[in-house]
Amino acid sequence: MMAAAVSGAWAQGDTKSPYSQFGLGVLSDQSQSASRGMNGVGYALRQGNQVNTLNPASYASVDSLTMLFDMGLSGQMTNFKEGNVKRNASVASFEYVVGSFRLMKGVGMSFGVLPLTSVGYDYQSTTHNLSTGTLKENYTGKGGLHQLMLGMGVQLLKPLSIGANISYLWGSIDRTVAPTSTSASNTLTKTYSTTINSYKLDLGMQWEQRIGRSDRLTIGAVVGLGHNLKNTADMSIVSKNSASNLMDTTRYSVNDAMELPMTYGVGVSYQYAGKLTLATDLSLQKWGDVKFPGYNAGKYELMSGQLRDRKAVNVGVDWLPNPVLQGSKFLERVHYKLGVGYATPYYNIDGREGPKELSVSAGLSLPIMNGHNSRSVLHLSGQWVRSSADGFITDNTFRINVGITFNERWFMKWMVD
Repeated sequence: MMAAAVSGAWAQGDTKSPYSQFGLGVLSDQSQSASRGMNGVGYALRQGNQVNTLNPASYASVDSLTMLFDMGLSGQMTNFKEGNVKRNASVASFEYVVGSFRLMKGVGMSFGVLPLTSVGYDYQSTTHNLSTGTLKENYTGKGGLHQLMLGMGVQLLKPLSIGANISYLWGSIDRTVAPTSTSASNTLTKTYSTTINSYKLDLGMQWEQRIGRSDRLTIGAVVGLGHNLKNTADMSIVSKNSASNLMDTTRYSVNDAMELPMTYGVGVSYQYAGKLTLATDLSLQKWGDVKFPGYNAGKYELMSGQLRDRKAVNVGVDWLPNPVLQGSKFLERVHYKLGVGYATPYYNIDGREGPKELSVSAGLSLPIMNGHNSRSVLHLSGQWVRSSADGFITDNTFRINVGITFNERWFMKWMVD
């Protein structure tokens, strides 16, 4: 059983969750700061003044004179609880930077660097055995995966757009299980490591239908192509005899060790009079079809049953009091956002389903007022996430997201009288 002995120091990184030891780590939020207050919805959002990498079909809506830059950072505080034991941890990270521009009529492009997964934990576990006595082990892990993305969206028909994101995927994951104290004479230290260099491909479509003069209904769909990452997973076991001080090392390797699953997502959004936007996303990640390296009975090999399909639903709302910005007061130009979400885990723990996630978010998008233009936006949002399952650690996380979208007119043609 995992013990919640988690370090509480502030450090650079994306997570300190002990659950990041499973699979490829904690899955990172792929949304940008504009939709974080709506709990990360985005499959059916189509706004020409915001970058939305969740659905590459949205790039086709970028304004012809616009160059968008979007960057975000976050800080979070988490309380871990197991039985009567409680620990706190805090982390901060610069999350992403993305950009988008119009290439030609009906064609938009996007680019950027985003996280995919994060691994970071350090805790102790104590087990009792009648034959070997008490064993205390330290579990540590670090690393994660990142993606360098290039995307394009094309408007095929007036209501229909399609798009694709192609990403270079890279990163490394290192995990160690080492004894800190034991009454046994023989101890084992296990080290797991892998380096990944591969690609990721996501496809998307959006159908936007105008209803009346000012309302819009948008339907979006995305598909992420699953494939083998062609990496090698290494494991070493160091056996040490405390009496003789002799050590023996055994090494294992698994080729073609890890995969990305097929992923599917659908979303619907409704915009009323430019003031109110309602959106919902449903997603399915087929991790249950993916084998993952595991050590059992003296063998390190690909095993089924370690991962499971992940399902998620998110609902968000965005309210803008006055969409006619000219002459309106500052607070009437602010976007007010709320969102809720629910997600199942993508991994098993000792053959049992891991913790489910319940999340609630709220945020503001504030126009940056200056003499040049008032189109750039500062995004502030907060999110509470609770992960829990019977018999496992419960963690409550409060996350603050800060992002800024620079919206500049780079492609304006000046006329000289």
